Amino acid sequence: MILIIQCCREKLHYFEFVKPIEDVLKKNEKLFESVHYRCVNKKVVSKADKIIISGTSLKDNFFLQDLECFSWLKKFDKPVLGICAGMHILGLLFNGSLKEKTEIGLNNVFFEKEFLGLKNTVECYELHNFYVESSEFEGFARSKDCLQAVKHRYKPFYGVLFHPEVRNKELLEVFASL
Repeated sequence: MILIIQCCREKLHYFEFVKPIEDVLKKNEKLFESVHYRCVNKKVVSKADKIIISGTSLKDNFFLQDLECFSWLKKFDKPVLGICAGMHILGLLFNGSLKEKTEIGLNNVFFEKEFLGLKNTVECYELHNFYVESSEFEGFARSKDCLQAVKHRYKPFYGVLFHPEVRNKELLEVFASL
């Protein structure tokens, strides 16, 4: 089962940031459960084979005040994909720092090596005010101005700053099949 952790404070944001992920998983006949990050508990996590942490809107950064809600990830050892806000969370949990950079719309992302099925130059959808840097993650892709795709050096944790649920759904399919 794939656990989708929702970072959205506003219920309407579910339709933009979570439902498209669910739709990809349904299409690929993957079992999943969606839970808001404040409702995650040991029982839900113990059922998960993989975790996807969703993104959220530009002004919805309330999850940053609740990073302790994600501290259990430090001991988790199964695959995790952090999308935008999810990438911020992973980076911050592993000694990273947020940097300001707003990117909105379609943008070319340059993959230095294959990353969950993406390689070379890929047009991706961006919607963020920050990016994260952490020495505990290896960079796989950049836009002109910031890091776009990372993998933890020792754990099966992946992060993307762009939104694959909008434009690069094959990345979600590859992750779901790991």
